[in-house]
Amino acid sequence: MILALRKASSTTTALMLVAMAALLAGCAATSGAGSTTTATPDRITASDESDATKKARVRLELASAYFGRGMMTTALDEVKLAIAADPNVSAAFNLRGLIYASLGDEKLAEESFRRALQLDARDADAMQNYGWYMCQRQRYDEAEAMFDRALAVPQYRDAQRTMISKGVCQARRNDWAQAEQTLMKAYEMNPGSPVAAVNLSEVLYHRGGYERARFYMRRVNDMPEVSNAGTLWLALRIERRLGNDEAVRDLSYRLRSRFPESRETAALNEGRFND
Repeated sequence: MILALRKASSTTTALMLVAMAALLAGCAATSGAGSTTTATPDRITASDESDATKKARVRLELASAYFGRGMMTTALDEVKLAIAADPNVSAAFNLRGLIYASLGDEKLAEESFRRALQLDARDADAMQNYGWYMCQRQRYDEAEAMFDRALAVPQYRDAQRTMISKGVCQARRNDWAQAEQTLMKAYEMNPGSPVAAVNLSEVLYHRGGYERARFYMRRVNDMPEVSNAGTLWLALRIERRLGNDEAVRDLSYRLRSRFPESRETAALNEGRFND
């Protein structure tokens, strides 16, 4: 899949493309240099880091790498060492929250996200991840408020990611009209994003906007490096709704030949188009 997420039903597979791996915040931490008499401060470089901050940064980079590989226990060990080296790094608690969420420890996950925001009230990455955590637990109002808080942070570099998360969360609560508006905004931020295109297409499919959904899905499935069983399956269901038998046959062949063991292929073989 474009982004790996492992707990979606087949009807909401595309809507769940915003994975925890994709929500991982940047974990490099730096500390400011001392004050100077010049009007313009110098750039902060590695030489300005204290030994504790440098050690925490290295441990956090290792933790991020292990987290990305799904090695949660090892990632947690590295995060603990990062926090021991410097307990004031927001990114360490942000990552700690993601790890504990993945391990199913909700109390420690929530405590971690809250601590990250106590340390840095403008940490939009922590807001994003905390919002997604709440959305997964059907705390939709709280999640949306947290997403909006992240989007309000000036010069937030991952605004599209948070806009997609917000739209997916709205779809999960069956607010399809609002989800379409939000995901359309996310798509307009970067029309080249396959994640935005797939999630927007899924919402349009549920709203009966099959022609528009087809447009976005064709763009995604024309990119072999990002098309997958989920995107082919969504495109197939769209074409079926449009009565395009030739396209359905072509997509069925592609799905069966490329992903014979996928649950989407199983659904196709069993005729479960509406699961």
